Amino acid sequence: MNMACPVRFALLLLLLAVSTSAHAAPKPNIVFMLVDDMGYSDLSCYGAPDARTPNLDRLAVQGLKFTQFYAMGAECTPSRTAILSGRHPVRAGGMECAIGTGNVGRYDDAIRLADQHALGLPADQAALAPGLKAAGYRTAVFGKWHLGYEPRFSPLKQGFDEFTGFLGGNVDYFTHTELSDIAVYVKGDNPIERKGYMTHLITDDAVEFINRVDQRFFLYLPYSVPHFPFQGPDDDTGRMYPADQFTKGTREKYVEMLHDMDLCIGRVLDALAAKNLDRETLVVFASDHGAMKPGRNLPLNGFKSSLLEGGVRTPCIVRWPGHIKPGTVSTQVGSLMDLTASFLHLAGAKPPHDLKLDGIDILGHVMSGKPDFARTLHWRARRGDRTWKAVRDGDLKYVYKIEGGKEEEWMFDLSTDVSESNDLKATHAKEFTRLKSLLAKWEKEVKPVR
Repeated sequence: MNMACPVRFALLLLLLAVSTSAHAAPKPNIVFMLVDDMGYSDLSCYGAPDARTPNLDRLAVQGLKFTQFYAMGAECTPSRTAILSGRHPVRAGGMECAIGTGNVGRYDDAIRLADQHALGLPADQAALAPGLKAAGYRTAVFGKWHLGYEPRFSPLKQGFDEFTGFLGGNVDYFTHTELSDIAVYVKGDNPIERKGYMTHLITDDAVEFINRVDQRFFLYLPYSVPHFPFQGPDDDTGRMYPADQFTKGTREKYVEMLHDMDLCIGRVLDALAAKNLDRETLVVFASDHGAMKPGRNLPLNGFKSSLLEGGVRTPCIVRWPGHIKPGTVSTQVGSLMDLTASFLHLAGAKPPHDLKLDGIDILGHVMSGKPDFARTLHWRARRGDRTWKAVRDGDLKYVYKIEGGKEEEWMFDLSTDVSESNDLKATHAKEFTRLKSLLAKWEKEVKPVR
């Protein structure tokens, strides 16, 4: 008998098993759409009675919808810092508050760094884009950056191959300028001028990228909508939006902006389908934090800038045909920072600079079908003399606020009181003290790197 035959057969089976395993877990393209200042319940699929968001509603039906997902910051800059670094924004230094229009620091550490021309996300703290790029991905960002105006904080120095978008946070949708004299609309590192509604231009760039790219890609789409100024696609006056009206808007206008955003997201999804990339592409949609008025956070309490649930709980929708069961609804507690770990894991990538991520592979956990488990999440947010702090441990949440020398603190049980209307600190003193200790311990562990 030829003994080589069984050996060859065994080797063939082994190769087949390896091939099948690799086929079962391919490295997907990743499209991450992050909108700005949108509330937890501003989409129809999250309960908004007036929303017209059929493309996002369909995305939720085709994939996974999280109901207990969090931003790690209650404003734009800290939330984006956590996403692109995979770490608590406190660690980066100066990034616990949105960078002010014109590159302004808004609390002591941020003011110090702005004076040193160092206010932004340090390149050695960026993990997501550099990790994916090192793993062979083409990386692109089109839209809102808000992680530093200085050249050293350019997306091109943060692991992105391509960038077209705006550096600041409060940009007019038609003039593409903000209430400062800084040229904020750039391609790469160079100021540009284009005509058109910002949401449409971001989408144009995304569709062109999808049609052009011929390798695995990471496409980050940080839309500015529905952040103020509240301008719909037909509201071009040829002039900058009036400064005294910048933060004022109606619910009707807000809903109009969201509907247009949904149509644009439909264009991105259509571009993927036209190239037969649906099954090869992980698509994720989320908001960077809760809404300000006229956004809708119900039944949650609070708005943007606070660490109540309305300030930090966000919708999150994930689609990956063949890997995520359609119509899945997850109550697992997760965070946008967890997506960083998930994206890197799915790409077979590692964070650079030996950075230790603070998030977990949340998508891997949910896709594996494992049961929900208790999480402990921490937050700190600063602006001027105001500081918010919070910790969620299991279903219990402790919240602290100091402003103008006045201190307030609360404890809630989110399993029975998602609207945070029943303060338990007096009746559950032992748990109240325990959560305060948890938060104090965490603050000692996340000292800023600069």
